[in-house]
Amino acid sequence: MIQLPLQVDFSGKVVVVTGAGGVLCSTMAKAFAAAGAKVAALDLNEAAVQAVAKECTEEGLICRAYGADVLNPAALEAVHRQVLADLGPCDILVNGAGGNNPRATTDNEYQHEAKAGQTTFFDLQPEGVDFVFKLNFQGALLPTQAFAKDMVERHSGCILNISSMNAYIPLTKIPAYSAAKAAISNFTQWLATHFAGSGIRCNAIAPGFLVSNQNRALLFDEKGEPTARSHKILNGTPAGRFVEGEELLGGVFFLCDEKAASAVTGVVLPIDAGFSAYSGV
Repeated sequence: MIQLPLQVDFSGKVVVVTGAGGVLCSTMAKAFAAAGAKVAALDLNEAAVQAVAKECTEEGLICRAYGADVLNPAALEAVHRQVLADLGPCDILVNGAGGNNPRATTDNEYQHEAKAGQTTFFDLQPEGVDFVFKLNFQGALLPTQAFAKDMVERHSGCILNISSMNAYIPLTKIPAYSAAKAAISNFTQWLATHFAGSGIRCNAIAPGFLVSNQNRALLFDEKGEPTARSHKILNGTPAGRFVEGEELLGGVFFLCDEKAASAVTGVVLPIDAGFSAYSGV
């Protein structure tokens, strides 16, 4: 059973989580279910969200799994109709789908250090860069178009986006992902303004450095030892450690609670063990 960081109650709320097949968003989906919500877990990998739903159901919680491509408006609308039929209108939308792609990543941190055979800035593939932008930005915009309609009709709701430390200061090697997450922070503020008169709040969290399947190869070598990049990250983090996925839940619950954060909208909350506060000196 997942341990809740706060005594919260989302009973009666329908929470839609995209990217719920991944490590971070599956944790969020399970946590919302444990807090009483009826959860719709969406992911392109339907088998992954089926496993999440099964785990919740075995604990007596309410979680339904849906295969969903967040870049396909027609597919999202079909899922939206199914969620309405199964659980009811969406109260909280967590736009968790996102990620990077090797085709949009350089091998070297600095151009003058590039060596023969490495993927440099000049080798980045437009298709890879385009994929990263679409997955992160349109992957938040399109689900919002599909599910925020429910909120507008009832003049109530909450949207939570997932930004990143990259949105504050871009990291080396991953220019497309950094820029895409900066777009998410900007989009969060745009949505907060656009929906302010409709009773909908929109905020984001900016997780610090977590170890996930997507970045494990950048942070640890074949022997499981921290890479030079890991050492740079930890030396720039006052707490001197990576963030754990469950440490995001307190911020997620606060921002999505209509009473605790009733006047909070347009905010991007860092949950980063101090990384964004440290100048390096």
